[in-house]
Amino acid sequence: MNNIVVLVSGGGTNLQALIDAEKRGEIKNGKITCVISSNPKAFALERAKTNNIPIVVINNHDYTDNKAYSKAILDELNKQKADLIVLAGFMIILDECVTKAYPYKIINVHPALIPSFCGEGFYGLRVHKAALEYGVKVSGATIHFVNEKADAGAIILQGTVDVANDETPETLQRKIMENVEWKLLPKAVSLFCEGRITVKDGKAYVDI
Repeated sequence: MNNIVVLVSGGGTNLQALIDAEKRGEIKNGKITCVISSNPKAFALERAKTNNIPIVVINNHDYTDNKAYSKAILDELNKQKADLIVLAGFMIILDECVTKAYPYKIINVHPALIPSFCGEGFYGLRVHKAALEYGVKVSGATIHFVNEKADAGAIILQGTVDVANDETPETLQRKIMENVEWKLLPKAVSLFCEGRITVKDGKAYVDI
């Protein structure tokens, strides 16, 4: 059984999707064993408490720089014996000390079709605003491994939605969350825990 540690910063809707999927038996050979938050006021912590999942708060404002903060995260991940780390609305780009310690064991969800509208500065509604300004006809989300560069890790799964003519960043965000993120993130987590993802030459191949 794989120990799944989820990192959060905000409301925790993707965490809830993982919790619900686990309850339905859709995450094979994996269990959410800890939720770590960068924000002591994150509602995601309440979601974890409600479901009896242990929580740890590591407030990024308590550290002088990103490297020191990342080292604290790494120490906690090691303590939790993490097999898989899921970034579910975690708003901090971790130092390479974490990514190098857990290569191809950290999964993130990005609310666009990588390599479009991604990288540093592209998060939350900014992503959807940029996509709409460009005039895309489809958008979606990408589940990918995390490496030393923002949104540049191997792609595991992608899903799309049609973009309506009257779409707003808020409606597009909700559409992508409901139709792609909340479905594909638990699926990717289960695929990892079942050993059905292999990486070759920097690309992820999925045994569906």
